[in-house]
Amino acid sequence: MADIKREYTNGEVTVIWQAAKCIHAASCFRELPEVFDPSQRPWINMDGADTDRIIKQVKRCPTDALTYYMNKEKEQENNPQITEVEVLKDGPVLVKGKLNYKDNKGNSKEIDGVMALCRCGASKTKPFCDGTHHHVGFSDDK
Repeated sequence: MADIKREYTNGEVTVIWQAAKCIHAASCFRELPEVFDPSQRPWINMDGADTDRIIKQVKRCPTDALTYYMNKEKEQENNPQITEVEVLKDGPVLVKGKLNYKDNKGNSKEIDGVMALCRCGASKTKPFCDGTHHHVGFSDDK
């Protein structure tokens, strides 16, 4: 059988059919004919039932010729949060977002929020800012 792969969506869920995996067990169209009808083109009508019923039926496919993904999850996966870096005047660099911080000893920490990094070199908590730039007169103009 040809390596045909088709996707069908109702906006909420996308069903993927892979012809090469299909053994025509027929459970899909016997159990949910309002969605799966091989006599029609396209043979999958995503408006034939609600999302939960479609997913339940797809999970019954014995060969995984039918699989699915939730569109919202796929969208989030394809559009990861952008990490923002902001240099504050006469102050630290703010790193906002999701990132993995690894120190010089190999320790790793996942951060989701804001991290202030020292630019003046005088912080006692390097690489993080502790506000010392105010006391040492750090300035972007110098």
